[in-house]
Amino acid sequence: MASQPLDGAPSLLVRLRGVRPSLSPAEDRVAEQVLANPRAAAGLTISELAVAATTSETTVLRFCKRLGLRGYPQLRLALAEASTGGRPTTAPTSDISDGDSVDDVIAKVAHADASAVDETAQTLDRGALAAAAEAISKATRVDVYGIAASALVGMDLQQKLHRIGSMTFCWSDPHIALTSATLLGPGDVAIGISHSGTTKETVEALELARTRGATTVAITNFPVSRLAEVADHVLATAARESSLRSGATASRIAALTVVDCLYITVAQHDLARARSAVEATRQAVAGHHMRY
Repeated sequence: MASQPLDGAPSLLVRLRGVRPSLSPAEDRVAEQVLANPRAAAGLTISELAVAATTSETTVLRFCKRLGLRGYPQLRLALAEASTGGRPTTAPTSDISDGDSVDDVIAKVAHADASAVDETAQTLDRGALAAAAEAISKATRVDVYGIAASALVGMDLQQKLHRIGSMTFCWSDPHIALTSATLLGPGDVAIGISHSGTTKETVEALELARTRGATTVAITNFPVSRLAEVADHVLATAARESSLRSGATASRIAALTVVDCLYITVAQHDLARARSAVEATRQAVAGHHMRY
């Protein structure tokens, strides 16, 4: 699996949120300090950051390594870059509180959704996207697995791929998902969708499909997760969910951004055929649209 790029501050912060579940408790305290205020963290020495996170300098250095950085100076440079230009790091990204006005709610939701799309586009692994699209374009069959909110994303992907002639199915029932995975083989593709990357049913289905020889693809917000481990290609989103907004629109918008990119990249493999299929399906339902 290819790692996410780390050549820019936004990518660094996105990757930090993605790997955070895999950090040790001490490393996570460093992450909390960094994400709470990247600008302030950039101004701290390694000793000061260690004290703020109630940990050691060794842990801070280990934290840097986990992000693919050579050392602490590179972390400070990346965080300083995050404090200048682009979307403000102090934008309203916190959870909704009982004191928020309607304007506050709108601002927080809009910022979270816009950031999810922007950061997903910045950090999406281009190589993994191209490889997944190529596998789908050649596949005899594509099965998509997702539970609850992820099932909605899966159905969108199924509808898009099916419309351009790809034999695609979406399964949200765990038993049917396992049944379908058992029947896959070499030349088929299985796609698992899970924001957390820890949805047991989705992981089981994707893992089973892989043992049968199918090419596996994961769409998840956490590239260091169980779902990612059983995927040949990982397409990582960059949405931020809070306690109140678990399963929020931001996570689905980020996943749908990946779905759109994947769909278009698949269509490019035979663009004339895809355009013809879309036009034919549009004409098929044209009579069911009401005229004013």
